Amino acid sequence: MLSFIDSLGPLGVVGFILIQTAQVVAAPIPGEVTGLLGGFIYGPLLGVIFSTIGLTLGSYIAFSLSRTFGRPFVDRFVSKSVMSRFDYLLHHKGAFLVFLLFLIPGFPKDYLCYILGLGHLTTMEFLVIGSLGRLFGTILLTLGGDYIRTSQYGKFFILVGVAVVVIFTAMAYRDRLERIFRRWHIYSKRTRKRNNGKPR
Repeated sequence: MLSFIDSLGPLGVVGFILIQTAQVVAAPIPGEVTGLLGGFIYGPLLGVIFSTIGLTLGSYIAFSLSRTFGRPFVDRFVSKSVMSRFDYLLHHKGAFLVFLLFLIPGFPKDYLCYILGLGHLTTMEFLVIGSLGRLFGTILLTLGGDYIRTSQYGKFFILVGVAVVVIFTAMAYRDRLERIFRRWHIYSKRTRKRNNGKPR
C-alpha cells in the first residue's frame, strides 16, 4: 500500500483516502492496517484528518447503499448472526446508544453502517455520530503509525498495550453491553409509547 500511494505522487493523499473508503464499504483490507498507514505517512494530525475523511466517506456510501437498496442488499454484506445481534437498531433512534456502539472497540463498525441504513437515523445524524464515534480509534491507530515512522518503539508498545487492554475488556463485556443496549432500547420504546398515549 505504501508503494502504491508513493507511486501516485501528489495524488497520494487521494489514493490513501480512497483506500480508507474502500475498506469500510467492501473491507478488502483491515481498518487497523490503513489507520497505522495514515500515521506512518502523514503524521499524527494529517493522518487523523485524512483517515477521518476516508472513513466518513466510506460510512456514508455504505449507509446510502443500504438505505437505497434495502434489506436484501444488506443481507449480502452482513451475516445473519450479526443482523440478529443488532436487529434492535432497526427500530431505535437513540443517537447516544449508536454513538456508544461506534466508540467501543470490538464492535463491527463497518457492518453497523449497513445496518443503520435500514433504521431511523437521518443521514446527518449518522455521519456526525459515526465520525465522532470512530475518532478515538482513529487517533490511537494514527499515533501508532507515527511512532513506527519516528522509531519511538517504546511509546508504540505502550500504546499497543493500552489498546489491547481496552479491546479485551470490551470483548469480555461485549455480550453484557449488548444486553444492556437491548434493554435500553426496550425501555425507551415503552416510555415513548406511554408518553404518546397520554392525553394532551
